[in-house]
Amino acid sequence: MKVTVKIEGRAFEVEVGDVRERPIVATIEGARFEVWPAPTDAATDERRVTHQSPAGTETSGKTSPPSHEPSAAQARDGLKAVRAPIPGVIISVAVQPGARVAHGQELCMLEAMKMKNAVRASRAGTIAAVRVAAGQHVRHHDVLMEYGD
Repeated sequence: MKVTVKIEGRAFEVEVGDVRERPIVATIEGARFEVWPAPTDAATDERRVTHQSPAGTETSGKTSPPSHEPSAAQARDGLKAVRAPIPGVIISVAVQPGARVAHGQELCMLEAMKMKNAVRASRAGTIAAVRVAAGQHVRHHDVLMEYGD
């Protein structure tokens, strides 16, 4: 579905994929973003939602739960590099070379504009190389990690 979102007077065309799939894929001006709804909070009947860019940047918000649970996310393309979705500072690294990671697993934490952003695995696989360390400044599209398979 396509929607128009207006932010600070600027309109963006947003194409949202199947909301029953995980991750939910949204495309904004040619850039692909992933949205990862988390489990329902039974006390409030709300879902915490994390939004991820192609490289996995995450922010949080709330939304109402969907009508049913989707099937498990499937591994997609053969991406070899995990790249910085935005410039910032690496706060922590959660994996080491040789680690097997699951689709959606946190790889590192990136701070940008005073917001912590979890960079998550876009697919299951083995991390061959970690190119960053805590405290390191990264630029947009810098390689953070590489898959070995």
